[in-house]
Amino acid sequence: MRKNRKFRQTRYSQLIQTTLIVLVLLISFLLTSVQAQSAVKYAPVAVDGRLVFRVSSNEQSKAQERAKFITSQLQAVVKSHEAPDIRIEQRNDSPIILVNGRYLLTVTQNDIDSADSPQEQARVWVQQIEDAIQKAQGERGAEFIRNTSILSVVIVLMAVGVNRLLGILWQLTQHRVSQMLVSANSSSDNQVQNTSRFLLKAILISARVLLWVGVSLYITNLFPLTREWSYNITIRIISSLTSPIFSLGQKAYSLTDIFILIVLLLGLIIFAGATTNLLRSRILHRTRISRGAQEAIAVICKYAFISFGTIVLLQIWGLDLSSLTIVASALGVGIGFGFQDIAKNFGSGIVLLFERPIQVGDFIEVGEYMGTVEYIGARSVVIRTLDRISIIVPNSRFLETEVINWSHRNPVSRIHLPVGLAYGSDVNLVKTALIEAAVAHPEILKLPQPQVFFKGFGESAIDFELLVWIDKPHLQTPIKSDIYFLIEASLRKHNIEVPFPQRDLNMRTGDLPIKLSPEIEQALLRLTQGVNGNGKSMK
Repeated sequence: MRKNRKFRQTRYSQLIQTTLIVLVLLISFLLTSVQAQSAVKYAPVAVDGRLVFRVSSNEQSKAQERAKFITSQLQAVVKSHEAPDIRIEQRNDSPIILVNGRYLLTVTQNDIDSADSPQEQARVWVQQIEDAIQKAQGERGAEFIRNTSILSVVIVLMAVGVNRLLGILWQLTQHRVSQMLVSANSSSDNQVQNTSRFLLKAILISARVLLWVGVSLYITNLFPLTREWSYNITIRIISSLTSPIFSLGQKAYSLTDIFILIVLLLGLIIFAGATTNLLRSRILHRTRISRGAQEAIAVICKYAFISFGTIVLLQIWGLDLSSLTIVASALGVGIGFGFQDIAKNFGSGIVLLFERPIQVGDFIEVGEYMGTVEYIGARSVVIRTLDRISIIVPNSRFLETEVINWSHRNPVSRIHLPVGLAYGSDVNLVKTALIEAAVAHPEILKLPQPQVFFKGFGESAIDFELLVWIDKPHLQTPIKSDIYFLIEASLRKHNIEVPFPQRDLNMRTGDLPIKLSPEIEQALLRLTQGVNGNGKSMK
């Protein structure tokens, strides 16, 4: 049952990692598409937010300037409600397009898209301009606005219904998943239930957000004014994202380039983590090497993969690494001053991974903390104490201070159990009783055999020490408790007494420091004589 729960948790973790990788790749693809579109030398010409055609740069002006002028002329014709009169004239071996007798643009060789010549391209654009103007003027009529408004209300009502339907489906799905988890495991792991509930809630929120975003965009594109606003906002956002903000070497970089690099690095880290987990669980687990060696190999492969992957991504991204010399020098100075602790811990982590004085699964004691090593990272080590509390300890502490490793190379260790018994006890019988108590515990090793040492004579007891050997150092605290229970039973069985602290009280019969009445002095003397008669040493 515990293995099944762990398997389900692993499947959920792999599902989340796969989803994150897909999202990262999708975002990277979208950003790359935006960057590719912006990198084209053409600029769009639109009427009421609808793309008509694209123009390029010429000798007199840039593509964006030409597109802005043409768009303003076409919008003026649409708002004038005049029937468009579009003609083509030949001037200086180049076709010129005129709208209502006004100059619109000159078609050059650079503007050719799918046509064979500027003249043919001009005829194609004339037809596209006529269609765009007629459609834009038709959308400004009262009948179109009334019908579109009714359609928008119907779409909003349908979206409200779909939104409520999504909520009902989410409740049914959540109830069914909860029943499946409970039927699969009667104890019902809370972590698995919380993870499934979180995934379902995230899917519901994403579906609702996509629904209303899609409805908003669709209704916005129905009306010419809102469509134009949406188009202008989109163009400005794309322009701001693709405009260069800084240069490295001979190449300029925009916000889109930075976003693409961040997304690619994030995807690299997620992919490296997923690959490392796969290496650890599917490959290294079957080699039957120690858990510490598996963790060391996995961590080294992860950081090596991230390091080489980062270099490759920077090269693909178009960054010349030689241009980072100054940045690397500044980073080295920063590490020397501000990040020296991080660098120290990182270097200590590398030493721990290669020298392996401690490994994952070792039971160690560092300072006031005692527990099992759960994870060895590049900066810190996670220790799980006997109280099931995770303690994060910097790596440098393991190289600067003394660390007790109960599991180093050989988990067999000896524990000490001091015992004090009453004066007059038979020491041989005491030894027998202590050995019987040690042998009765199943976790005590038969070889080496338990030993009893006579430590000396104390103030109130004879001091002994029982020494036993165990091979599970993380259980030494409960083992000590169990053995003390067995020692108490064995001592009771052999009628051996455990002493209590004793003190001698001496009183002189001379003058007391204070004056007492004769009756009290006589009473104290009689009491003292009575105590002496019972065998206590009092004067």
